Amino acid sequence: MKTKTLLISLIVLITGVATAQQPQQQRVTDQNTALHAMQPDYETPYGPMKTGDISAVLTRLLNFLDESTPPKMIDRQTNTEITDLTKLTPDATFAPGVFRLVSYEWGVAYGAMLLAGEVTGDKKYTEYTTKRIGLIGSVAKFFKSQQTTQQQGRGGNPVRSVLDPRALDDAGSMCAAMIKTYNVSRNQDLRPLIDNYINYISTKQQRLSDGTLSRNRPLANALWLDDLYMSVPALAQMGKLTGERKYFDDACKQVLQFSQRMFNNDKGLYMHGWIEGMEPHPEFYWGRCNGWAILTMCELLDVLPDNHPSKKAVLEQYRAHVRGLAALQDGTGFWHQLLDRNDSYLETSATAIFTYCIAHGINSGWLDAQAYGPAAVLGWNAVTTKVNEKGEVEGTCVGTGMAFDPAFYYHRPVNVAAAHGYGPVIMAGAEMIKLAKGWQITINDSAVMFYPVGADPRSFR
Repeated sequence: MKTKTLLISLIVLITGVATAQQPQQQRVTDQNTALHAMQPDYETPYGPMKTGDISAVLTRLLNFLDESTPPKMIDRQTNTEITDLTKLTPDATFAPGVFRLVSYEWGVAYGAMLLAGEVTGDKKYTEYTTKRIGLIGSVAKFFKSQQTTQQQGRGGNPVRSVLDPRALDDAGSMCAAMIKTYNVSRNQDLRPLIDNYINYISTKQQRLSDGTLSRNRPLANALWLDDLYMSVPALAQMGKLTGERKYFDDACKQVLQFSQRMFNNDKGLYMHGWIEGMEPHPEFYWGRCNGWAILTMCELLDVLPDNHPSKKAVLEQYRAHVRGLAALQDGTGFWHQLLDRNDSYLETSATAIFTYCIAHGINSGWLDAQAYGPAAVLGWNAVTTKVNEKGEVEGTCVGTGMAFDPAFYYHRPVNVAAAHGYGPVIMAGAEMIKLAKGWQITINDSAVMFYPVGADPRSFR
């Protein structure tokens, strides 16, 4: 017992000596430390991004999508690949992949790849789109030649939505992507499909009495904010392609008439859905639908002639929306699923769209870089944390209908197979590369600041 007690005393003595010999950590005070320069514990990366790092994210996305959405046809009955497109049969269909080659979500991705190719100079991005849109054109040409339903394949027509669009979801996004691809490839198989899409949007889709595009889902005479993106970019691109002002007029009318009904001027946000005659009207500010709206305005402003009488109004609406969105960005850099409800989850696809649209506004001269540039940087840094090593985009809300209660939006699932996230992230990355090349982005006094290229940030200290 005495030996054990002696041993414990010796250990305590040695420990005490060792502790006494260690230098005491100096207490941080205002006198000995520049407290304002201490490194905060940010949840997501903070500070300017490097173009090489952005390119690495884009490459990861491209590689994943190239493998997961193969531009191939197979025979349904034998499951064998059809390598010669002149030998298509009524049983031909697209090879299965993670994502569908024909969908409004993939219309966004096709346009995003073209933008990435333009910005980076890497033809692989451009070819991703031209190969797949070209394949769709060839397949559509074959199935259009089939005269009866029986001849169009026992398993269904894989390009039914291309040849016979029945909703704006079928038509608008894919049409805009086809026009952009046609401008690059001049693939003549695409032009009849473009005309068919536009004819549906312009003459067949249901409209309210004043010409506003509408649906009878989930209730009669419903406006879905999403439908701005499912129509206006296609109309805008068609106006540019043909030079016909009627397409620009209709595009502007949609933006302004949707905004009159659905934009809350006090919040600077759009409600998701609007029902004619509903009073009072619930307002739920869903993130991604607001993304579709602001992306729509970017696409329209890109091609709308300067002398168009509605251009000023559209630009003012875009800026009002940016102000509302910027005020609600979370401290992590993300935006919330319901934008004005901080207890709803942080969502990736909306964050990517807002990041793109703010960066694009700066690059286009519509927004003040020093006011809004830091929001774009913060948004991009947040988005990069959701692109995993496989190139999958995490944290994206799945497809979402219209609702008039909060629980619906709060509990929508997220999934890496939600196609809505991929195009926006690629667009955001490409636009951030342009932003980084056009401005000197640096940390000054611990915060992200934008300076003209060649300016000396030290002169502002």
